[in-house]
Amino acid sequence: MKDLQVIEAQLTRVLSFFPRVDTKVAGLFTVNSALLTISALNVEAGDLARWYIAVPGAFLIIGLIASFTFLYKCNFPELEGGQGSLVYFAAIKGRTESTYKAEFEAVSDADYRADMLGQIWRNSHILADKYEAIAMAIRLTLATLVPFTVFLVMTAIEHTRLPMVSG
Repeated sequence: MKDLQVIEAQLTRVLSFFPRVDTKVAGLFTVNSALLTISALNVEAGDLARWYIAVPGAFLIIGLIASFTFLYKCNFPELEGGQGSLVYFAAIKGRTESTYKAEFEAVSDADYRADMLGQIWRNSHILADKYEAIAMAIRLTLATLVPFTVFLVMTAIEHTRLPMVSG
């Protein structure tokens, strides 16, 4: 049987990866927002009637919407599971304070270790889902870079000016 300190160290190890994903989410959200802002600054209403601006613009918007969708999934992962856990926050939320305290005080060492292992398993699943979502969001944003570039070049040609990056 594994020592509780080993189990707690493993849980801490798994939890230490969450901030890495969340940092990527914040950075990619900023990049996506910048792409959208720069695009908006460079387009005029009449531009969208021109296919050589509208088509890359549509691909850009579709790609950014898809990327933002995966960023949302990463920020709000599925929290189901962990029923009856005394460790998993989503399961704890369903109890009153007094019930939680009483159940926690009454749990055996073996049951607590099993609950901690279940917490490692559940958090690993949440983390894997977050990594998959951020990876897809990154891929989608990268895929928008070509239509973004074409869009900027075409609007610059249309208006015979360099693309604007600020108001």
